[in-house]
Amino acid sequence: MPRQLIECVPNISEGRDRAKIDAIAAVVETVEGVRLLDVDPGQATNRTVITFVGEPEPVIEAAFRLMKKAQELIDMRGHKGEHPRFGATDVCPLVPISGITMDEVVPYAKKLAERVGKELGIPVYRYEFAASEEKRRNLANNRAGEYEGLSKKLVDPA
Repeated sequence: MPRQLIECVPNISEGRDRAKIDAIAAVVETVEGVRLLDVDPGQATNRTVITFVGEPEPVIEAAFRLMKKAQELIDMRGHKGEHPRFGATDVCPLVPISGITMDEVVPYAKKLAERVGKELGIPVYRYEFAASEEKRRNLANNRAGEYEGLSKKLVDPA
């Protein structure tokens, strides 16, 4: 069986404090078999796009560690930036690269989301291919109200 490789491209809600960005990105390299490819901070958007690659299980472990570190270091209560955002980790897409299909990636996205919810207590909205219902497929629908609107969303059964 060919080696399965996926890419993970989390966007964190910090683009100005290089020490925080570096600390968050560094946890990716603590997982054996995962390669950090890029860290691209944006001042105006106040967000950073981090890109790493590896086999599925190590990649979702690295993604979990990244989200945990982002939760520890990023305070969303004072966050401002030009890009819509949802939390310390705004999005965390998993992308098939080699030897794996999007349909095969979806269970990894679900596994990661469940762990983040249970262990970190972070609400997770799965979107696009990993969405649990049609209205969740579109990221803009999920982001509506942004971070400030989350408290209302979390008590609304819809």
